[in-house]
Amino acid sequence: MTSEDVERLLIQFQDEDGEVLGSPFDVPLDITPDKLQLVCNALLQKEEPVPLAFFARGEAEVVSSLGSCVKALGVETEQVLPVVYQPQAVFRVRAVTRCTSTLQGHTEAVISTAFSPTGKYLASGSGDTTVRFWDLTTETPHHTARGHSHWVLSIAWSPDGKKLASGCKNSQICLWDPVTGTQIGKTLTGHTKWITWLCWEPLHLNPECRYLASSSKDGSVRIWDTVLGRCDKILTGHTQSVTCVKWGGDGLLYTSSQDRTVKVWRPKDGVLCRTLQGHAHWVNTLALSTDYVLRTGAFEPATATVNPQDLTGSLDEIKERALQRYNKVRGSTPERLVSGSDDFTLFLWNPAEDKKPLARMTGHSALVNEVLFSPDTRLLASASFDKSIKIWDGRTGKYLMSLRGHVGSVYQVAWSADSRLLVSGSSDSTLKVWDVKTGKLNMDLPGHADEVYAVDWSPDGQRVASGGKDKCLRIWRR
Repeated sequence: MTSEDVERLLIQFQDEDGEVLGSPFDVPLDITPDKLQLVCNALLQKEEPVPLAFFARGEAEVVSSLGSCVKALGVETEQVLPVVYQPQAVFRVRAVTRCTSTLQGHTEAVISTAFSPTGKYLASGSGDTTVRFWDLTTETPHHTARGHSHWVLSIAWSPDGKKLASGCKNSQICLWDPVTGTQIGKTLTGHTKWITWLCWEPLHLNPECRYLASSSKDGSVRIWDTVLGRCDKILTGHTQSVTCVKWGGDGLLYTSSQDRTVKVWRPKDGVLCRTLQGHAHWVNTLALSTDYVLRTGAFEPATATVNPQDLTGSLDEIKERALQRYNKVRGSTPERLVSGSDDFTLFLWNPAEDKKPLARMTGHSALVNEVLFSPDTRLLASASFDKSIKIWDGRTGKYLMSLRGHVGSVYQVAWSADSRLLVSGSSDSTLKVWDVKTGKLNMDLPGHADEVYAVDWSPDGQRVASGGKDKCLRIWRR
């Protein structure tokens, strides 16, 4: 076959929402993604060309050449083939490869661990009733916050990174200052059973980070005014323990419960908007497509420096930056919610508009412990007690792949800020780093002496922290 009669094909570029870019384009079948990128970026006319991924008909990714995709899909080469382009993260997070510190100090299991929105501070909550703050520049203990009288079950950073809330098994909530390690205001009391989840009001709705939502085993959800130190609203309606609460960026509150429902509330006036039904057993966990951008607020991972800084600027500037980032991630459609349950399934919802699910996602053979959207909202990862992690399409809920390798229940997962890698912690005492594009194990990280309960990847991409039954917090770097 000579170079003249190579097969050609008309393609039409379009973005994820189906917006057409330019007119149909005549390309050879053996065109590579690099060349498609040149063509597409030329049509986009951006000053800074961004890395793109291409999907023939929006389903099969173009990896080696367009021809192999066309063959796999069995497309007629006479018709115009739609090719969807997806902008990828401009920066790359490198996989963590080694444990740089083992931080001792907790005298009981580490139940939760979380980096602050900029990745400057690290906090952990433990069964020894303390919250500890760790200094990341030297990777040493910084402060020990004492105030709880029972296991610290849940911790949550305010999106401006200035406060940490912690909830314990004695139904109390404390607020801490990460710089000094001292308690802010008085202990928030009101729940009658233990605290299951904490979530702050998003930064772009209120740059003061004043309100905090908590869910409890007592079946209620409370909204706290952290400035006045009192309960602002009590949302009742669930008939059993509330397992998770999420404060969405569109001004709605989402709660999941062991009564098998997910409820949508308006936090302004505490009105119940709708109840989402479908699960056949306890709903354990919720994830919002905008979780990552709400968590990081005004901090942009692409601009991260090696030593993390606090956010600077007036409240209005911070609010504006957070709002711009939120709108960019949210796109033109409302945020999506996914729920994971003891019935082994997940449901994908469009909670602002519809009480019917967009998709029911089946495949796990044991309860689903955690679900998480990738920072770019395109993928979903679910961790299960069936020892696997499954990856789903974040828009349609379509099953994409299973990540297998753990030999025990998978408790928690965390995405890297560029959505290319995933780290998981398991009862088999290891952490594993996965390459989500190929579905392969990138790094196996043994080191813990017992089950790993908590894992988090810092938003600046520098470190992974993990904690568990062996009472140690470990910091992993590349």
